[in-house]
Amino acid sequence: MKVFIIYCILFISIGLNAQGSIAGNFSPAKDFKWLIAYQLTPGGERYTADTAVKDGSFTLEIPINAQPGMYRLVYAVPQNEFYVDVIYDKKEEVKFNYNIKDGLTITNSIENKWFNEYFSKIKMAQDRLMDYYEKGNESKKEYSDIIKELKTIQKSYEENHTNTIAHKFIKANRSYLPEDYEDLETFLKHKKEHHFDNVNLNDPILQGSNFLTDKMASYIFSAIPTDIATQDALEIEVIKNVKAVANIIKSTPINFQTKALHQIWEIAEANTLGSVQDYTFTNHLKKLAIANGNQKMVDDIESSSRLRIGVKSPEITWESNGKKHALSTMEKAENYLLVFWSSTCSHCLKELPILHEELKGFNSLKVLAIGLEDDKINWKKVSATLPNFSHAIALGRWESEYAKTFNIQSTPTYFILDSEKRFIAKPESDKEVVEFLEN
Repeated sequence: MKVFIIYCILFISIGLNAQGSIAGNFSPAKDFKWLIAYQLTPGGERYTADTAVKDGSFTLEIPINAQPGMYRLVYAVPQNEFYVDVIYDKKEEVKFNYNIKDGLTITNSIENKWFNEYFSKIKMAQDRLMDYYEKGNESKKEYSDIIKELKTIQKSYEENHTNTIAHKFIKANRSYLPEDYEDLETFLKHKKEHHFDNVNLNDPILQGSNFLTDKMASYIFSAIPTDIATQDALEIEVIKNVKAVANIIKSTPINFQTKALHQIWEIAEANTLGSVQDYTFTNHLKKLAIANGNQKMVDDIESSSRLRIGVKSPEITWESNGKKHALSTMEKAENYLLVFWSSTCSHCLKELPILHEELKGFNSLKVLAIGLEDDKINWKKVSATLPNFSHAIALGRWESEYAKTFNIQSTPTYFILDSEKRFIAKPESDKEVVEFLEN
């Protein structure tokens, strides 16, 4: 549940103890226990305040030194899914009701109502324009009326709501509109050319919000020629857009560039655009993350890239009966199963014997079990009870080379490979392994 709203906070000056607050009600009350506020900055989130939610009600006290801007109210985990983004300007008192079924209702926030009204009206008018194109409508009068409505809405809200935080977003959202009729291809071409014309890329409030990163993502993944016919052609165009956006934001703070391009990388990952992921990371994100002191981001992305679906598995080598073996030279099979386990892992000792038995009927499958161990003594005893598996050992357990290479966080962990030893599945249990192989 992601809700984007604006709150204006009443800042009551009562000597040195003045501070703002956000109050409201959640329902069903039993589902809400706490609320944490973070200020959204160009580089990420900064903790601001927290409070308990009692019987569905809360009052979140904002420190007197908190600055106007975008704030994230987190009410459950994972925090990147259950939150409300708000604008805090120290002027209005804000109250709202939030219901899981019906959503958000602002009960006190004029600026928030302006903001919501604007985006609701402009979206409806934009949808009418795209509907006009999609239906092949040829009425120039209707086209002119839609363009006029869009211009009127934009002008009205920009002129009437100056000197507000909302105005930053309203102005930044102003998009290209033609003076005369344009066919769809021409319109989209001009719209792309003017995508960032009205955006102040150096505004820290916009940098801290999802609005700006979403606008960049819209440009990168949506501003694509209409005649794209293949996945390869799509990824080539997306990469061109990534390059353009990276150049556009190159003068902004490094922490903002890192955050923005990391979001682009995540969207590419979610849409299995492997070459876009690799280009974004190799040519832009990696050096930015390092300059920003975020080596963990680099390590996580490199790990994800190594284990990405469709990528060939890293090599694994082992010795058995005095001979050296390797995953790359294993006997040809339709599928390979990698099992990372430990002879001291209770879940492994329960799952693996069952899996060993269930896999006896899969003649076109080869299994390689990699034991994460402190020593060989117990591993030799337990691995001997699984004779149909090939066995490798990784001494050092979690600190071993293979645990790090394959980013093993728990045991057992499974990877299924195709005949070329490329990742095709990452089952969560022995049952999922069997289900995948059966289907």
